[in-house]
Amino acid sequence: MLLAVSALGASAAAQTAIKPAVVYSTGGKFDKSFNEGVSQGAEKFKKETSIAVAEFEPSNETQFEQAQRRFAQRGQDPIVAVGFSQAVSLEKVAKEFLNTHFTLIDMVVPLPNVQSVVFKEHEGSFLVGVLAALASKTGKIGFVGGMDIPLVRRFQCGYEQGIKYANPGAELIANMTGTTPAAWNDPGRGAELAKGQFDRNVDVVYAAAGSTGIGVLQAAKDRGKYAIGVDSNQNHLHPGTMLTSMLKRVDLAAYQSFKSMQGASWRAGVQVLGLKEGGVDWALDQHNEKLITADMKAKVEAAKADIISGKLVVHDYMSNNACK
Repeated sequence: MLLAVSALGASAAAQTAIKPAVVYSTGGKFDKSFNEGVSQGAEKFKKETSIAVAEFEPSNETQFEQAQRRFAQRGQDPIVAVGFSQAVSLEKVAKEFLNTHFTLIDMVVPLPNVQSVVFKEHEGSFLVGVLAALASKTGKIGFVGGMDIPLVRRFQCGYEQGIKYANPGAELIANMTGTTPAAWNDPGRGAELAKGQFDRNVDVVYAAAGSTGIGVLQAAKDRGKYAIGVDSNQNHLHPGTMLTSMLKRVDLAAYQSFKSMQGASWRAGVQVLGLKEGGVDWALDQHNEKLITADMKAKVEAAKADIISGKLVVHDYMSNNACK
């Protein structure tokens, strides 16, 4: 255990102001998706505790190491690093600052002062795939991913399994935006890819592409098609065409890192958050409730219950880089 304290020590620690910090992924804090989810978790902690959270928005990946090190030198603790791309720099910096606690989202770094939080995106994507198949009238369903990496293929694979579960005859048409980090921040390209899919008779598209997805969602609205958001609840962006959003609770990862540090219960190691742990889910609210019929809701909730119980197992693309 990284922290071992007595009850008295824990109480004292809980009363000691911590100095939390966040190093965001590229794409901007207000990307309406991945980064913004983390921001919401940080903001919740700030509102509850009145403790300021230092933040840095890198414009490119070369700034990750510099930002992590600068926060550590300033005594910020814990430091949340957002995104798999920060793993290499974080491993280096964490070794230099062994008394500083780091929480890494979306990748594992096995060090005694690093808490690695990863998600079962394939489980949440399965659920929105079920909804896509049930909502589609053409049987042609789209997916637009960001950077072509195994993590994004995990989203696509889970989504495809959900589609086939609900409609074995449906066809998935998928595109990735690119092979560099720029793929996360290109709404124009996202819109182009979505329009190309709509031209092929796709009537529901799922965007797992960071801020690039904003272009996908806009294109769906413009064409009168359904879109599925990702990470944060994006239903409010285009009510009436947003079928749902696949929730990835990165807000909880940040919030819980800060709260546990404040309460002296922070622990290093790996946390894997799926449906059972409340780490992923699908979004139903006032913005999309008219699009989700009682039958659709019953079917997706039944699938969710079966996944949580273990009756239904969603294949993880990252387990062998294949989609079954």
